[in-house]
Amino acid sequence: MGEELKVIVFSLAHEEYGIEVDKVRTIERLSPITRVPKTFSFIKGVINLRGIVVPVIDLRGRFGLEEAATTENSRIIVVAVNDMEVGFIVDSANDVVDIDTDSIDLPPEIVGGIKAKYLRGIAKFGDNRLLIMLNLSEVLNKSEVIQLEQLEV
Repeated sequence: MGEELKVIVFSLAHEEYGIEVDKVRTIERLSPITRVPKTFSFIKGVINLRGIVVPVIDLRGRFGLEEAATTENSRIIVVAVNDMEVGFIVDSANDVVDIDTDSIDLPPEIVGGIKAKYLRGIAKFGDNRLLIMLNLSEVLNKSEVIQLEQLEV
């Protein structure tokens, strides 16, 4: 048996994804987002989170998935990526689960249209459930991080 990994489970386009709890700062209801011109289309803007300006990314847009209207279940998951905080808009944040690291397999080349470089792996847990584990350092490439850092100023 491998280590136990605590993971936040969230939904995006009818699939379940996971991010390690230790990378998540907070989960917030959707709040007004201030649009910033001349950014990537999936960067929705910035929010003021308790006095800190946090860039917000629509993960559906980032992964090239079909856009969907936000609902009362939509959430912003604020994570630490490359020494900065970034908010990800997701369809819902559902659960916190323990995953055995031995149950995480390498991702196939494409999962639900998402390229493997964005994925850490696929975890098997519970009653035949699969959880797509995100690789946060790849979700944002270097040029995007530079652009996001400029938004924080």
